[in-house]
Amino acid sequence: MENGKKWSPIFKERMKEHYDEMKWLYSELYANDMNAFSYFCDMLYHFFEERSRSLKKIDKQRLEEPDWYKGNDLLGMLMYTNCFAGNLKGVKSHIPYLQECGVNYIHLMPLLESPEGRSDGGYAVSDFKKVDPKLGTIEDLADLADACHKKGMSICLDFVMNHTSEDHEWAKRAKAGEKEYQDRYFFFDSWDIPNEFEKTVPEVFPQTAPGNFTWCPEAGKVVMTTFYPYQWDLNYRNPTVFNDMTANMLNLCNHGVDIIRLDAVPYIWKTLGTNCRNLPQVHTLTRIMHMACDIVCPGTLLLGEVVMEPSKVVPYFGTIEKPECQMLYNVTTMASTWNTVATGDVRLLRHQMGQVFALPKQYTFLNYLRCHDDIGWGLDYDFLGQFGISEVAHKKYLNDYLTGTRYYSDARGELYNDDPTLGDARLCGTTASLCGIEAAEYERNKWKLERGISLDIMLHAFLLTQSGIPVLYSGDEIGQLNDYTYHDDPLKSEDSRYLHRGNFSWEEAEKRKKSNTREGRIFKAINKLVEIRRSYEVFDSKADAWIIDTWNDHILGIGRYYKGQKMIALFNFSKEDETAWVNEPEDYYDMLTGKPRPAKGVGIPGYGFAWLLTSFTEKGNPVKSK
Repeated sequence: MENGKKWSPIFKERMKEHYDEMKWLYSELYANDMNAFSYFCDMLYHFFEERSRSLKKIDKQRLEEPDWYKGNDLLGMLMYTNCFAGNLKGVKSHIPYLQECGVNYIHLMPLLESPEGRSDGGYAVSDFKKVDPKLGTIEDLADLADACHKKGMSICLDFVMNHTSEDHEWAKRAKAGEKEYQDRYFFFDSWDIPNEFEKTVPEVFPQTAPGNFTWCPEAGKVVMTTFYPYQWDLNYRNPTVFNDMTANMLNLCNHGVDIIRLDAVPYIWKTLGTNCRNLPQVHTLTRIMHMACDIVCPGTLLLGEVVMEPSKVVPYFGTIEKPECQMLYNVTTMASTWNTVATGDVRLLRHQMGQVFALPKQYTFLNYLRCHDDIGWGLDYDFLGQFGISEVAHKKYLNDYLTGTRYYSDARGELYNDDPTLGDARLCGTTASLCGIEAAEYERNKWKLERGISLDIMLHAFLLTQSGIPVLYSGDEIGQLNDYTYHDDPLKSEDSRYLHRGNFSWEEAEKRKKSNTREGRIFKAINKLVEIRRSYEVFDSKADAWIIDTWNDHILGIGRYYKGQKMIALFNFSKEDETAWVNEPEDYYDMLTGKPRPAKGVGIPGYGFAWLLTSFTEKGNPVKSK
């Protein structure tokens, strides 16, 4: 280990645990550049020393309970700071509301300084050390984190590591011709090499931002821009980039961020002749970042944004001995859920959930119904093909149904990145509007409203039944509808994702207190489900989970077992009343009513669900005993 370094005993102990592996990986990646590695180690010590006493106390608590995030008590909420409360101080003032929602983990969407109109929603960062002035300051972020920690709440923040804004200081100096800073990106004197890249690298946004390179007139060179022309890809082959970006991440951790969401992590290593996705070096970098956190801020978790099916994202967890990300998104389940809403057929969802349940229990997924992004239809078309379903036609059906184009659909969404040539498009919309609540209220149709609210609540029950961490999208707790005002904003009108990124309506939130309102009914129902989830260990992520055959392609059946508790969960994705043809021998009780309810030929109303529980360790009713 680094001889002669005047490091504190705790830091030395943590470094000793990881030093050999970290040095070996770093040396392999950066051709034995020991000067860069020495700088990296000193940088880690700097942030260790800078970490506050209160954050080190949290680190100690989490080291003593390393599975603190894997139980059944975490509930997340995803929000845009400006939409939810104007600024960071506003979010702090609304902590009591978040507690009322049962939320103890808030994910703040990108809030670092970005140029207006060229930020991709905050994903083009111009300064990693500054918060967007409209939202507050970096001190406000630390103050919010401290207030949350005192209430037992955690904060998650996006770390946009693949690229910077073209307005970042590095980019500005690169434009001015400074080679040191051009080397932090991918600059080329001609289109020869970029054209070779284009032969194997897919386009992320072929309609709105075609190609992976942009001409930079100031430098007179071509620069790699995988996502948008104003987002310049960072060159992680340069150790200075990795050192400085890791420092930027640790700076956020030292301002109280508990969960770092690694944005677009599969893209961070580029090699000519490949698709520049999921390359082995990505895992090396992520592993080193994990060790950096273990050394500096071991209470911090890494959340990987990897948009692939669960079986393919698993490598980003690393191994038990050499972990990478502690948490990953369950993207496929979200898309399969909306496929099931549109078709009423649970076969794909049943197949996909079976694959998730087969994964080792130490893997922690974030589960959600909606988020800030669109819904992409990356479904298992090989599986669907056995039922005569073709990809292009099926995608068109899903989009037609969920935009309300089909006459029998009450869903109200909008297309995103429509590609008529390929017959492909993604979908936008809030949970409530996609469930038909918006159309029902517009038509003042009470029975349609009942149906839409039932579907909304059933979907949240399904969300809370899954192992992992459930995350609500801000506004879903009151059934907030689409916001069409974005069409009138020139900075937003070209991006239909703003349909579900509207300002949170505090006026509507007040209606949550009235049980006869849409807001009140959904809020109360979700709160009750969250309370039940926290009360029973059968919802713990360590529980066994499996698919139950209901002999009905409209009803999804899930079984869970943990510490003597067995749960049968049934979800009807049909508008019509259906029967789950199950035949479980034990004595079950309805978890919502507390009354006996046999798990035999269970009738489920249209868009309804059932949570049934039995106990092998308690006598009598395990529901009433809580």
